This record gives sequence, structure tokens and C-alpha cells, in this order.
Amino acid sequence: MSKETLVFIFGIILTIIPFLGIPESWRQYSILGIGVFLILIGYALRRKVYLESIDKGNGERGVDSFVETTENLFD
Repeated sequence: MSKETLVFIFGIILTIIPFLGIPESWRQYSILGIGVFLILIGYALRRKVYLESIDKGNGERGVDSFVETTENLFD
């Protein structure tokens, strides 16, 4: 099951929990648990997209934030 599918399913569960008639304390813990789980999955998805965006295609990751020069800048 993909992470996107898990987010979708847990979103549906989170939406219907208030209407299921479960005790208040269980409902609070289940909403808290699903919320934490959604945060973790969301972080993993964002990290995956970020790492794919900086992938150079040859197994290296990096951005062009540092450029080495051979010129003497300070004489």
C-alpha cells in the first residue's frame, strides 16, 4: 500500500470517527494517533519529493549553492 493511499484512508477514518459512537476518551486517543501518523507520512512524502528534486540522476544529490573557483579573489 502506498503512502498516498494511507493518507487517503486515514483521512476518511479521521472524518468519520466523530460519528461512530465510540467513547470520548477512545475517540481523543484515536484522533491523536491518526494525526501523528498523518504527520509522519506527510513528512516522509515531502522528504521524498525534495530528495527527488535535488537528485542529479547519477546517484548524487546536490544543489548549485557552492561553486569552486580557481581565480584569486583576494589579492
